Amino acid sequence: MKQAQEILKSTFGYDQFRHSQQEIIQDLLDGKDALVLMPTGGGKSLCYQIPALVREGTAIVISPLIALMQDQVDALQQLGIKAAFLNSSLSFGEANDIEQQLLNNELEIVYVAPERLLTERMLGLLERCHLSLFAIDEAHCVSQWGHDFRPEYQRLKILHERFAAIPRIALTATADHRTREEIISQLQLDEANVFINSFDRPNITYAISEGNNPKQRLWRFLEDKHKNDAGIVYCLSRKKVEAIAEWLSDQGRIALPYHAGLPQETRQTNQLRFLREDGVIIVATIAFGMGIDKPDVRFVAHLNLPKSIEAYYQETGRAGRDGEPANAWMAYGLQDVITLRQFMQNSTADEMHKRVEHHKLESMLGLCELITCRRHTLLAYFDETSTEHCGACDNCSNPPEKWDGTEAAQKALSSIYRTEQRFGVNYIVDILLGKIDARIQRNGHDQISTFGIGKDISNTEWGSVFRQLIALGYIDIDIERHGALRLTEKCRPVLRGEQQLELRKLSIEEKATKEKKQKSAVRPQDEELWEALRALRLEIASESGVPPYVIFHDSTLQEMLKKRPQSSNDINRISGVGEQKLKRYGKQFINEIAKYPLPALLDNNLSSTINETLILFQQEIAIEDIAQQRDIKPSTIYTHLADAIEVGLLDVHDVVELDEAQYNEIVFVIESLEDEEKGRIKPIYDALDEEYDYGVIRCVQASI
Repeated sequence: MKQAQEILKSTFGYDQFRHSQQEIIQDLLDGKDALVLMPTGGGKSLCYQIPALVREGTAIVISPLIALMQDQVDALQQLGIKAAFLNSSLSFGEANDIEQQLLNNELEIVYVAPERLLTERMLGLLERCHLSLFAIDEAHCVSQWGHDFRPEYQRLKILHERFAAIPRIALTATADHRTREEIISQLQLDEANVFINSFDRPNITYAISEGNNPKQRLWRFLEDKHKNDAGIVYCLSRKKVEAIAEWLSDQGRIALPYHAGLPQETRQTNQLRFLREDGVIIVATIAFGMGIDKPDVRFVAHLNLPKSIEAYYQETGRAGRDGEPANAWMAYGLQDVITLRQFMQNSTADEMHKRVEHHKLESMLGLCELITCRRHTLLAYFDETSTEHCGACDNCSNPPEKWDGTEAAQKALSSIYRTEQRFGVNYIVDILLGKIDARIQRNGHDQISTFGIGKDISNTEWGSVFRQLIALGYIDIDIERHGALRLTEKCRPVLRGEQQLELRKLSIEEKATKEKKQKSAVRPQDEELWEALRALRLEIASESGVPPYVIFHDSTLQEMLKKRPQSSNDINRISGVGEQKLKRYGKQFINEIAKYPLPALLDNNLSSTINETLILFQQEIAIEDIAQQRDIKPSTIYTHLADAIEVGLLDVHDVVELDEAQYNEIVFVIESLEDEEKGRIKPIYDALDEEYDYGVIRCVQASI
């Protein structure tokens, strides 16, 4: 394991393993099999890349992502790793050269598409090679119940049959209990250790929007939170993809379409632009995204309902792979449910498969219509429990109002019954609102008792009522009868008045605009250097023909901003800077940073020693580290920061981590003391039962 630890630092530039990486790597080094479930951005690839470099021979990585193999190999080659790929994009001569390198044991990692791997010629070639391991990426593709089923994945058990001595690792970012069992069964991983990391992506904020004008709501979301950011917008149809891409382009954004109906060359060009340029928005069907390694995708937006929670989780998981804040936003309507059910009904799948798909769509609709924490439900779907409110979904940050919807539900259900369960939502809503049109009159439905009894609720609000009744299972949609609404057995107690029904109030769109805008990852005083570092990275990337993040991730540049390295030793301590990147780019970045020195002192009336502390603190250096660096006590650092809080240079919450209740408790105690004791820390400390440090109390005191 010592060699693996050294490679982690020298090749990849990281100081320590994350999550269960170390245990997974140890299993592979010991020749064991492993099944790894780890969220996107959790470091799955290191789990096979490091063993590939430690074990003798070549690692074969099976991946369905042909279009991305070039970038994956480029990224490894930038690190000094001998990597290649074999897929249909290579000429006969190029493929022959790589096969010869394989036979000569000259490669450490080779990516192969499953279709190519499963040919008898390729399997025969591999039997003549010295192999270190097999890595099966996107392993959920093996599941016929999954959202990315690929039949060839079910044939990969041949690796166990023909290469029994070679360890295998199967990896996926999304698999519920049923899919996990199928991966183990289909790939014959019965002896494998299973590693399940938390599915939580704490840096992603989830929001689901309802109502009309989804296009305008998307634009408001982009303007408020992602004015210049890269992101993905998912749509259900190719036609909608092209319309939204054109519309966003007309609004001044760089927006490119991506769907299976576009020429291969156009898809490839648009994907490369998304990967290699800043601020590009891809508007796509679900044909786009699996395996996309772009770390700085700041948002994923859905303009239609995904078909399952797995699909939603995987698609939203393409945001924020770098660990920085990101948003998952969705707008959906009842028509999405009808369209998706029509897809399912018209598919050639057997009835059991259709029932499973139907159940998954119901779970997805339930997530949308929740009145509690969305993250709880998302994690529970993957058998993970969570007890605390996440604070990072729309239902937690802006809890929906509830209302007694019993009477409204009775009116809706009764209208469906009195029209013989033959009509869709819009028709039923027109009856409830008392709208007179030729069709309603022809059917005599202007004479039924429920005609016009719903005028106290708006058209849009009725839409919300029907969505919730469908999500809660009181109404079903009859696809064979063109989306007619059907009553279920569950609705009987509501109709009889035996059950009360609490519904979510339709959220007022204006509330969304009051949410805090996305906080910039870069402080204003660092903007100039930040742009300079990004420009340098882009220049190097363009010369090398790789995406900018292959040179350095944003998180690495941000650490450079904070630490301002001045030497090779300094920059080698930055996370993400390994030996190869230090040799290739270290000097260029050090020279660029030197052009932007920090101000000697800040322009204020505080003493020079306080300003020295303030400068270091604004570089986001921890208080203990500032104290060590300046060789003074942490309590003195807190005093300096309290002085800065008092004159308005810092906010107290920038310095101390207190929630509102804790802050108010300290303020209350301070204000309840006698005047002569308010200025002293010890009486406050004692009155708070010694729960808070002196430094915290001093900072709160300065903020009052």
